[in-house]
Formats: sequence, C-alpha cells, structure tokens
Amino acid sequence: MMNSASMKIGPVKAVLLAVMAQLSPALWAADAQRTIATFAGGCFWCMEQAFDGIDGVLSTRSGYIGGRTTNPTYETVSSGTTGHAEAVQVVYDPRKLDYESLLLTFWHNIDPTARDRQFCDFGSQYRSAIFYHDEAQQRLAQQSKTALETKRFDRPLETQIVPAGTFYPAEEYHQDYYLKNPVRYRVYRYNCGRDAVLRRLWGNPPEH
Repeated sequence: MMNSASMKIGPVKAVLLAVMAQLSPALWAADAQRTIATFAGGCFWCMEQAFDGIDGVLSTRSGYIGGRTTNPTYETVSSGTTGHAEAVQVVYDPRKLDYESLLLTFWHNIDPTARDRQFCDFGSQYRSAIFYHDEAQQRLAQQSKTALETKRFDRPLETQIVPAGTFYPAEEYHQDYYLKNPVRYRVYRYNCGRDAVLRRLWGNPPEH
C-alpha cells in the first residue's frame, strides 16, 4: 500500500517524466546540431578570425587549453609556466559543415613546421595543436596531418594531435579582438608577418 507521501510524489513524477519526454527530442536535436572543435594556432585573435564567417560555424571563442593549472589568466599563460596553449573553440553545425573542412581551414592558417611558436610569437603557449573531442576527430586529424607530411612537406610536422581537456575562455577583451580593435589587430598581424608566411607555405592568403 502507498502512503500519503508516495501518493503525492507519484503525480509529480508523472508530470516531470511527461515534460522530460517532450523536451528530450529537442535537447537531442540541439546536441546533434552543435559540435565542438578546438584548435591552437598561435595568437587566438587570428585563429578566431580564421573561423568566423564560415557557413556552418555557429560561434568561436578564444581561450586556454592543455595546461597544468586551473583557471589560467592571460598573464599566467603568457609566462609560459602553466602549459596552456592559446586556442580557439569552434561550435559548428555538422549538417552544414564537416570536420574535414575545419581541419583544412586550420592548416591553411598556421605554420605546421614551427615548434613551440607561430610567426612572431614564441613559447609553448603559441604551439600549434589539434585538440580532439572524440575518436572520429582524432582519426581525421591524424589522416590530414599524415597526408600533409607525405604529399606537401615531405617531413614530420610539429603540430600536436592531443585529447581535449578543460577549455578556459579567455578574458572578455580578447573575444572578437579583431572586431573590437581592428587597427591594432591589423598592425599586429602585419608586423608579425603572419600573412607573408602563410602565402609562402600555402600559396594563397587565408580567408577572413
């Protein structure tokens, strides 16, 4: 026999289950329409711009990943002591954009031959890396790297392929920096020689 408490709880549970049953398909659909990819390619201002505007990219966010400490800041990461890399996390719709296309954009916006640096920025915090979120991303990333090593560069590349850990968003002033501070951004990018190196490596300027 049910006591009075269980009789009161029963209808509440039934309502909750009914609501969850209606919400679950929507939640699963939202998950199916949003996939995360994480890349490190030196200055995250530049990597954010590289992925913004691509059809199927829903959002980009600059941040820090791959380090040994929690809640890193720009100052601590810049010191090179935390092990983090400046990175960009890309949220995209897999119905419109596949991971292989994101990999292509990534490669064409970095110098994969450089170790622990990118262009004018030196240190492990500026290393290039693909932080995979599942086995499929790992496999595709490794395939693309191997293809470049054998067909284009004829030597091992320095870009790491490692599992994604905790991603810490960077401070707000770093987000969309190229839009908030366009003049400073263009001066930095030009003085860093980024586009000149990319043209030499890939034969065409990166898309913005």
